[in-house]
Amino acid sequence: MATTVVVVTIRLAVRTTLWRSHVAGVVNAVDGLVPVIKGNGYGFGRVALARLAAEFTDTVAVGTVHELADLPDGLHAVVLTPTLVAPPSTAPILTVGNSAHVDALRGWSGRVIVKMASSMQRYGRGPELFDEAQRAGLDVVGASIHPPLAGSADDHRREIIRLLDRIDPLTPVWVSHLDPTAYAALPTTHSFRLRLGTWLWHGDKSFLHLDADVLDVRPIAQGQPAGYRQLPASAAGHLVMIGAGTANGVAPLADGRSPFHFQRRRLELLEAPHMHTSMAFVTEGDPVPDVGDRVDLQRPLTTTLVDEYVWR
Repeated sequence: MATTVVVVTIRLAVRTTLWRSHVAGVVNAVDGLVPVIKGNGYGFGRVALARLAAEFTDTVAVGTVHELADLPDGLHAVVLTPTLVAPPSTAPILTVGNSAHVDALRGWSGRVIVKMASSMQRYGRGPELFDEAQRAGLDVVGASIHPPLAGSADDHRREIIRLLDRIDPLTPVWVSHLDPTAYAALPTTHSFRLRLGTWLWHGDKSFLHLDADVLDVRPIAQGQPAGYRQLPASAAGHLVMIGAGTANGVAPLADGRSPFHFQRRRLELLEAPHMHTSMAFVTEGDPVPDVGDRVDLQRPLTTTLVDEYVWR
């Protein structure tokens, strides 16, 4: 009988009951919630999140028109990033943020949301864009306000309120970067939809744990070169090969430190991660993992490619 060998490098363990309870709590607390399912699906994968979202909503937001194919039947989609090519289907609601986006959709008979200019300075124009979209024959079904991440949720709420007087009160306003409390404090002059991704899927990180396999361990002498860049070891110790690298989105932390931990100690990197392997260095006398052990990985889930999920 053939033996099935499962090779795992990066694993995400989820305390399923607690995680789903958190998601349900956000869903129940936010009237007009639009779950965001984009990129790598916040570490869970877009398909898995779309299936879960379909249990409690009929509308989700995706990143681009290329992500529409991952949605199950019955889910309506809002595409957050503007496109310069009209899609063949008129089912999704697209976003326009300047005249070029409107021109690209001229003759397309679908629905659009007009993005207002915010301090984000990314996409968005003034109320004149509503008129341009309508003259182009587009069905404008909402306005979008996207404040930056910087600042508090209350700062974001105040910026949204400042822009409301430029939007017809009959036009639904789609907003981001508000927690449920700040969202509930928006004025009653308009109707709102709240796009939530990180707060919804990552609200309590204690429910999630990321780790990676140790695939090889070997001794190294002080000064002995190793790795792609032939860097010398700073002391005698061991090299630890971890099955996670740039192909998985793994990189040093913003301050240059290693993202790996073993027995609550940060593992030093001999050199930067490369493709599917990171080479860590453990000084002689410190705890050394064995082949087959798992080391904790400190990375944002939104930029990490996970190989296996464990739903506990």
